[in-house]
Amino acid sequence: MPDQSAKDLQFVQRAFLEDERTVRVHNFRVACILAFVFMPAGSSLDALVNRPHFWDFLGLRLICSALLLFIWWFVKTPIGSRHYRLLGLILPALPTFFISIMIYRTSGPDSPYYAGLNLVLLGAAIVLRWSLQDSLIVFLQVMVFYFAACLFYGPVHSKNISIFFNNAYFLFVTGVFVVIGSHFYNRLRFREFALRFELDKSRKALESSLQQLKENEMQLVQSEKLASLGRMSAGIIHEINNPLNFATTGLFTLRKKAKFLAPEQREDYAEILTDVEDGLKRVQNIVSDLRMFTHPSTEQLDPVKVAEIVTPALRFLSNEWRDAVQIEQKFADHQTVLGNKNKLIQVLVNLLQNSLDALKSKAFANGEKPTIWIEGRVDNGHSFISIRDNGSGIDTRHLDKIFDPFFTTKDVGEGMGLGLSICYSIVQEYEGEISVKTEPGKFCEFTLEFPVKG
Repeated sequence: MPDQSAKDLQFVQRAFLEDERTVRVHNFRVACILAFVFMPAGSSLDALVNRPHFWDFLGLRLICSALLLFIWWFVKTPIGSRHYRLLGLILPALPTFFISIMIYRTSGPDSPYYAGLNLVLLGAAIVLRWSLQDSLIVFLQVMVFYFAACLFYGPVHSKNISIFFNNAYFLFVTGVFVVIGSHFYNRLRFREFALRFELDKSRKALESSLQQLKENEMQLVQSEKLASLGRMSAGIIHEINNPLNFATTGLFTLRKKAKFLAPEQREDYAEILTDVEDGLKRVQNIVSDLRMFTHPSTEQLDPVKVAEIVTPALRFLSNEWRDAVQIEQKFADHQTVLGNKNKLIQVLVNLLQNSLDALKSKAFANGEKPTIWIEGRVDNGHSFISIRDNGSGIDTRHLDKIFDPFFTTKDVGEGMGLGLSICYSIVQEYEGEISVKTEPGKFCEFTLEFPVKG
């Protein structure tokens, strides 16, 4: 546990330093602008206090401002961003250096320009975010530059020793306050950042837990719905199958009776029987879909070639696509899927039927032909089958509901909304995934992904 705590602390410290980099670079640029403005503005002081040096000092101030403007630009470059701490030390050193020259060229220890060094310490401490080490370095910079200016000016005589001591004392006390204040300020900022960091971490964990709870709740609700649907459909299927069997037996008998009708009546009679049979087959398909969805079987799985499920699926729907829709097929050599052949054919039939319906509802122009592309590939240990059409696509509002049972956008009587739900259940049963990409009015593509097992 102590090792983990140390790692967590190091992680927070790295995050804090990265956050500080952004803030400090921004503050450096602000400090550059302030110093860029106020250094030339100090010429008003030169005009009143030191008129003989006005033009000389104006040149020094302008040179300093130009260098500060360069740092303002350079700190945002890739090189400057990497060395932002060094630039942060050069930034206060520039006005300190030029103010020290003014102290040297005026009256040394008696010069009133020493107050500018106090402003450098205070202004930089307020605007810049110095660490303890950085603030100590800047404090030493100011003291060394001031002592050097006084030393090069000449020996300190007894008449100005008190002024020199006074100035040095105030600079020293200001520097101590800046160093100590920066130290405690940074400690406070780190604690605040660590608390915000932990709070944000806890918030994300809570959001993740809430999302997981919502997903679990939805799964429980869905499971309960399916359990209720299973119990209900079992009774419905039983009740429907009995009259279906009676009706099918009766139709068989009626067909045998057709030979006793007059020849002119047989055609109409056979047509009526065919219509009745089609209706019964439709009811049988609905019952079969319900049974498949609510009572999935657990039969043994076999490797099935993709071509062996695509070919019969297309054959079952040949009367709908032949001479109307162009079919493009492309499969990987010997590509297989582990599953039940009949169920996989049912998945392909449902997806192809949806594509055909989408192609019927779209008006094609500019020579575009209604086309379905069926492609298979093996990649990274997974077998993929994609069915793409250039039909009307799926409205983005419906994408999160298309696999829900009984959800359909078709008119009443054109479908129960179980096709994609059955596809989803079958693919999940074989440890696969089904996904969709679409652009309304342009295309829709369903992709089946199955693990390849040796």
